[in-house]
Amino acid sequence: MKKHKFIVTAHPSYVQLQSDLESQKFVWSYEITIKNESDEIVQLLHRFWRITDMTGKVEEVHGTGVIGLQPLIKPDKQFTYTSYCQLATPQGTMEGHYEMQNIDEERFSIEVPKFVLSAPSSITGSFRSKLH
Repeated sequence: MKKHKFIVTAHPSYVQLQSDLESQKFVWSYEITIKNESDEIVQLLHRFWRITDMTGKVEEVHGTGVIGLQPLIKPDKQFTYTSYCQLATPQGTMEGHYEMQNIDEERFSIEVPKFVLSAPSSITGSFRSKLH
């Protein structure tokens, strides 16, 4: 089995215009970059997300590809996409993995390290004071 070398980075951004404290709707966009540092062409087949809000509620999301695509990523190339997440709290985390496949149809997973979703402290503080 070949060594699979990938770097996955996430850059979340709070989307103030689509969020609403009164409705407990908090929205983030996040940009994911998958860099293929292996020597083989791979295809992203499926995604798995574990999304946890600040109350501890967990939502799991499974699906084919990302943003409607199952991209091929060549050696020393990267694939970047942007997607969205909505929570009922102003803070949370996301983590997960992608199921990949190489040209020999060998399947393997690559991890998406946990990243933090956090609204500005003024919003988070207002939310916490509403809870008490």
